[in-house]
Amino acid sequence: MRKTLIALAAATMLAGVSHAATVYPLDRATILVGSPFDFKVEFDGAIKKEDVKITINGQDAKSVLGADFNFVADEKGKDDKSLGSAVILRSAKIGKAGTYKVEVSAGGQTKAVTWDVFGTSATPKAKNVIFLLGDGLSVGHRTAARLMSKGMTEGKANGRLFMDDLDHMAFIGTSSTNAIATDSANTMSAYMTGHKTAINALGVYADRTPDSLDDPRVENIAEAVRRLTKKSIGVVSTAEIEDATPAAVISHTRKRGDKAEIAAMFLNTKPDVILGGGSAYFLPKDVPGSKRKDDKDLVKTFKDDGYALATDKSELTAAAGTNTGKILGLFHTGNMDVTLDREFLKKGTVGKFPNQPGLKDMAKVALDQLSKNPDGFFLMIEGASIDKQAHTMDWERSVFETIEFDQVVGMAREFAKTHPDTLIVVTGDHTHGVSVIGTVDDEKPGTDMREKVGVYADAGFPNYEDKDGDGFPDKVDVSRRLAIFANNYPDYYETFRPKMDGPFEPAIQNEKKEYVANSAYKDVPGAVLREGNLPRNADTAVHAVDDVVLQAAGPGSEEFKGYMEESDVYRVLADTFALGAETM
Repeated sequence: MRKTLIALAAATMLAGVSHAATVYPLDRATILVGSPFDFKVEFDGAIKKEDVKITINGQDAKSVLGADFNFVADEKGKDDKSLGSAVILRSAKIGKAGTYKVEVSAGGQTKAVTWDVFGTSATPKAKNVIFLLGDGLSVGHRTAARLMSKGMTEGKANGRLFMDDLDHMAFIGTSSTNAIATDSANTMSAYMTGHKTAINALGVYADRTPDSLDDPRVENIAEAVRRLTKKSIGVVSTAEIEDATPAAVISHTRKRGDKAEIAAMFLNTKPDVILGGGSAYFLPKDVPGSKRKDDKDLVKTFKDDGYALATDKSELTAAAGTNTGKILGLFHTGNMDVTLDREFLKKGTVGKFPNQPGLKDMAKVALDQLSKNPDGFFLMIEGASIDKQAHTMDWERSVFETIEFDQVVGMAREFAKTHPDTLIVVTGDHTHGVSVIGTVDDEKPGTDMREKVGVYADAGFPNYEDKDGDGFPDKVDVSRRLAIFANNYPDYYETFRPKMDGPFEPAIQNEKKEYVANSAYKDVPGAVLREGNLPRNADTAVHAVDDVVLQAAGPGSEEFKGYMEESDVYRVLADTFALGAETM
């Protein structure tokens, strides 16, 4: 009898269950007035077109969005697997601000989501926006950069970073739509579109289809600026220009690894200044160093469109002296070398690419070029390898990148002195689990490097010097230096020393396809094997879920305060340029 009652109860529960449809944009999406977005509903299994009912605030959705939907009877997945029916409307728009409740039903499936469609000021607050993104920039990076660059005496910093004195501050949440964790794609995409998305996605909502280029799109800031203004656009990065952060300004793909496609997407909005690495994806397949699989020559396409081409620091200076107003600078086939290697140690790939500009060089050219436009500009500048060197726990390289990035913040602040109609935003896209915990003192007796780590009162102060006044310590391998560690890591050998012979590679893959400590560092005197706390498929440290610190100055910066989502930041950018005043 008891089994019968349990079976009846289970059957009753199952009978009351209906599969929910999935609606894009997702619940609680924030959408700029007049901004194009793709509307999609995915149903679980096959349904009939005539059974689909979609209303927005009680009205037929077609009357609100201005067009009818395309019905897909059966979307296909991998190996032609049936995924279910769907409806989609490309480039939908909503012309009036307000709260919009979307209700969907078909074949027993229901779903309701609410969108916040927002307008902006009727007039712009600023003419220019300089958006400075320190990839992976964490509080530990800021602290280490200040100590290494400025020094400290009796507990007080001997100087301040340029980012220290920006007027307004907010904590920024970085999580993705499919996890609390995050990567540079979904984070920067949220900044640049106002829509949160899934890990690895750029300018789209990640749907269920395997094609990475057909997902529901949302407008990015480059498209909005082109659609509504006559402003210039600049994208500057020390990474491949197709990498996640610069790509988020202009691209639409579910997979950030679609770098050949992303390179071509720069042609859609044609930023006036494009500077970074990644030439391998601009060159046709037959050119040595190319990573394309086709014959597209994007360099030629840009040159035919009037862009001056620069491939090294000297050519960048020459291109800046031309009157084209448009510059394509590609200074490396991959990611550009970091400051410590480029300017000091001459390691990495500096021998192959000996005349790369630094972030300051590129930022200066971008500011000089873009500021010629009387209507203003939007400029994104990324210090990419703060993150890339934090992943490998190569702390001196990561901190030098932070110092260089901060000097670019100083350039932006100096520009704003003569151009007060400029909003400056300084932030990271996500954080790392990095902390300064004391010092490492080589003068302590013995050979056990672990015992040379000083904490609490035993830490004292590091003895870096900057005699030439360039903002960087003259040496990184000083006798008492910062002790910086990650709270997450694969198996690796901790050497407690700067990596003077080249960038650090903490873990390598074994025959089981697992990552193990790189034995190249095993015999470094005093090296300690740290058994990892990450899954064995991790070859480096990973991103943290901690909030990012955003700082800002200039017109509109007062809107940054308290806790904000990354998608909220776009709202402030849009308001600063009055991008939502079109139909208000």
